[in-house]
Amino acid sequence: MNPPQPPAAASGPWQDRLGRAAIRSLQVLAVLTLLVIVVWVGVQLRLVVVPLLIAVLIAAAASPLVTWLNRRGLPRAPSVWVTLLAAFAVLGGLGWLVARAAQDQWGELAAGAGEGVKELERFLAESPLGLDRREIEDLWAQAAEFLAGPQGQGVITGATLVVEILAGIFLGLVLLYFLLKDGDRIWTFLRSELLPDRHSPRFDRVAAEAVSTLGGYVRGTALIALVEATLIGAAVAILGVPLALPIAIVVFIGAFIPLLGATAAGALAALIALVSNGVVAALVLVAVVIVVNQLEGDVLSPYVLGKAVSLHPLAVLLALSAGTISAGIIGAILAVPFAAVAWSAITTWRSTEEPGRGSPQPPPPATPPQ
Repeated sequence: MNPPQPPAAASGPWQDRLGRAAIRSLQVLAVLTLLVIVVWVGVQLRLVVVPLLIAVLIAAAASPLVTWLNRRGLPRAPSVWVTLLAAFAVLGGLGWLVARAAQDQWGELAAGAGEGVKELERFLAESPLGLDRREIEDLWAQAAEFLAGPQGQGVITGATLVVEILAGIFLGLVLLYFLLKDGDRIWTFLRSELLPDRHSPRFDRVAAEAVSTLGGYVRGTALIALVEATLIGAAVAILGVPLALPIAIVVFIGAFIPLLGATAAGALAALIALVSNGVVAALVLVAVVIVVNQLEGDVLSPYVLGKAVSLHPLAVLLALSAGTISAGIIGAILAVPFAAVAWSAITTWRSTEEPGRGSPQPPPPATPPQ
């Protein structure tokens, strides 16, 4: 009796190596097309998407405090209100201090800026460019016209922007409240309605890891930003540069933009020092900014953030570039943490053994996102 013959290999234009490569290429193109569509829709609906993403970011960072208060006997809703009111009190106090400092020192800075502009005009006139006063004035006028935008649209655009910002802040606060108060129920509803039940433990594990990564990133970045703002702000104050507290606040906010934010804020501080205190103060401040950036990159980030952002610097740069191109400064702030969350979700999903296939059961899922 003849032994059974192996089944004949499938033939056709899609079964050879080139055909399989073509199929995989089409799959990649389909995924990229879907991502482009999602980004485009998100940009068109930015008045909803941006407040939602910011609310998710803040909720992930603040949820441990709400949970801690709730476990101490305070009901969930009052715990959320205490957390939000404490945050408003801190932000309001900082805003008042910044406004007070700016009001007290703005005249000095404006006078120094005027002298700096005259010095720049003098440098341009004496440089090899050989620009006369009229040509310099034309350059200033062209720059002002470029910044002002098309004629007749400045007031309308400014008013529209103010309305959009206020609406976004209000929507973000409402979303933040409900995410902190009912985050677990919202997640349970979405999982049960949109995701298959057989993968519920894995989805819970991924969601818990994503919230942990996002919250750890925000809290760690805030701590690093506080250290950078304190060091640079102290250097500004010691050098006698005006607006030390506002500069420290700008450095703190800039630290949430990886790779570029703190450097840009330090450059702004050095520019103010150059205008108000001269070249020596500016050079000293530049040296301080360089040292602080090295401290942040070599010491603070590896130990404070840890595994919260386990992304290669190239991936951080690509995410930062994509976020900036898509949504400007807000995109630059949101791109890296959500890229880290996406990678954390992928690795957690792949590392979690699927039950029911002879493999060990996954551990009990952590608390769903709050």
